[in-house]
Amino acid sequence: IHLCIACRNAEKSEATRDLILATHPAAQVSTVEVDLGNLASVLRVARELRCRFQRLDFVYLNAGIMPNPHVNFKALWHGLRTGKLIHMLSTAEGIMTQTDRLNGDGLQEVFATNLFGHFILVRQLESLLCGKEKPSRLIWTSSSNARESAFSLSDYQHAKGRESYSSSKYATDLTSVVLNRKFNKQGLYSSVVCPGLVMSNMTYRILPVFLWKLLMPVMWLIRFFTKTYTLTPYNGAEAHVWLFKQKPEYLDALVKYHSCTSGLGKRFVEPRKIDVDEETAEKFYQKLLELEKQTIEKYSDLLD
Repeated sequence: IHLCIACRNAEKSEATRDLILATHPAAQVSTVEVDLGNLASVLRVARELRCRFQRLDFVYLNAGIMPNPHVNFKALWHGLRTGKLIHMLSTAEGIMTQTDRLNGDGLQEVFATNLFGHFILVRQLESLLCGKEKPSRLIWTSSSNARESAFSLSDYQHAKGRESYSSSKYATDLTSVVLNRKFNKQGLYSSVVCPGLVMSNMTYRILPVFLWKLLMPVMWLIRFFTKTYTLTPYNGAEAHVWLFKQKPEYLDALVKYHSCTSGLGKRFVEPRKIDVDEETAEKFYQKLLELEKQTIEKYSDLLD
């Protein structure tokens, strides 16, 4: 196995490489710098990867941002009164809002980073991915917060809403469904994963750190009632690792694989049907292709 770590922070990717080599000194690990929210960076790294490798077996599409997240405490109180609190806490439905903005490419930042940058990367790497002799895999990090109610075809970048993260993750689910329909026969398979609620630097930005420390005992208790409170990155990666071991032709293209943890800390994977309309998925894919065409025209100098 040759592992290539793609990261926008070169220091972090090098540090991760050193940690891996410290445990597995014979491993082949390289790094590449890319910002998925910057289309020029995506096109450059795609060109570099095409020079470095003849094929890619797995691509983990994991970059994600959630700018300026806010908790709606009024919605939380309403959930407590109506008995929907556990559902809201496990999916963040109705309680999380974000303030998005345009990036340097004129795209909504969350849409660009969480989905479109990955889409362009996949399209640029098709020559390394599509081969019937041996299948290649795309594994997208989605979320239980991916909800149809936050997504609109007429505003697929979510410029007018306040749930850009949820919209981008639902768009991820839609994209994966169509990619399977179009590329399975060419040896390319796509899956979506939900890591559960993981305490990461993204999560810690939602509330002050001291509040998280106060809430942690409660969160460990909630784990007995909802399986998606994985809490640690190690637990959250369970579905990613599990999918690595599966034969893609036996997987359901309309299923999302959730990393779960029992109240006693046992890790397992739970498949759940993706709530997507396939006609909407196809229409959205066509919009991505139109946006891709504009991107290619704009950055034609970065293509081979």
